[in-house]
Amino acid sequence: MKLPSVGDKLPELVSAEITPRQLVQYAGASGDWNEIHYDEPFARSAGFPSVIAHGMLSMAFLGRLVAGWGGPASVRRLTVRFRAVTYPGDIVTCSGQVVSVNGTKVEVQLQTKKDDGTITLDGTAVLSLLLFSEP
Repeated sequence: MKLPSVGDKLPELVSAEITPRQLVQYAGASGDWNEIHYDEPFARSAGFPSVIAHGMLSMAFLGRLVAGWGGPASVRRLTVRFRAVTYPGDIVTCSGQVVSVNGTKVEVQLQTKKDDGTITLDGTAVLSLLLFSEP
């Protein structure tokens, strides 16, 4: 197994098109029943053109990316900053790049982007090299 090096890119993870049904399913799984995620008139009254995806749904995509790359047991921390809204019909592309390898830790810079180029999340993950297991 090749251990990660600074500059290595993670294989991109591309979501399926976000659907209203997926947002309701995610609300059920997460317990986040804020109406802005499933009630179109409510979302419009809040100034959005449509319902919006949960920011944590995109964060979950990043979690899949990182866990799929280094193995679920290796993930020690995942932090993000929410930068833009994702709507039904959007496709989210998750990417990452190794920015440091220190002792037993590897740090990865992360990003989610919509097809129009809008960055919706950026963040970092820290993985343990002791538990690293490439698929």
